[in-house]
Amino acid sequence: MSNPHNILFICSGNSARSILAEALATTLSHGRFIGYSAGAKPTGKVHPIAIELIKTMGYPLDLLKSKSWDQFGREGAPKMDFIITLCDSAAGEDCPYWPGHPSTAHWGFPDPAAVEGDEEAILHAFKQVEMGLRNRIELLMDLPIAQLDHLELGEHLQSIHHRS
Repeated sequence: MSNPHNILFICSGNSARSILAEALATTLSHGRFIGYSAGAKPTGKVHPIAIELIKTMGYPLDLLKSKSWDQFGREGAPKMDFIITLCDSAAGEDCPYWPGHPSTAHWGFPDPAAVEGDEEAILHAFKQVEMGLRNRIELLMDLPIAQLDHLELGEHLQSIHHRS
């Protein structure tokens, strides 16, 4: 197997969507992708419902941390092959410089951590985001990455948002 592709999922708070995406990309791909997550303005904590959903994936919970995207632009940080923003506010932010010119896309999802209501409504919002992310990550895994040039890969990444 070739080297895994590193994929960074970015959201504002890095407490729910991007954390779920990190775990899904890593567990679904069985070593083809290594998921990472970060936030423009991290909350500093992972949402408890995200933790509960991730437990069922078998992803190591000790890897779940709400962190700033700054750490991925520093020297010595893992080189990212893909950067995917998951919320509108992160898509509009000025992102740091990413060494290696990774392919980028925006896959917007509503923030389940912002849902108000009873526990059932909040859990439903989290599960909807998890299913949407799962669908898009599976589409990403189906791409013939080695056969696509940088421009084609970026177009495919962006089209995943519209197909799912």
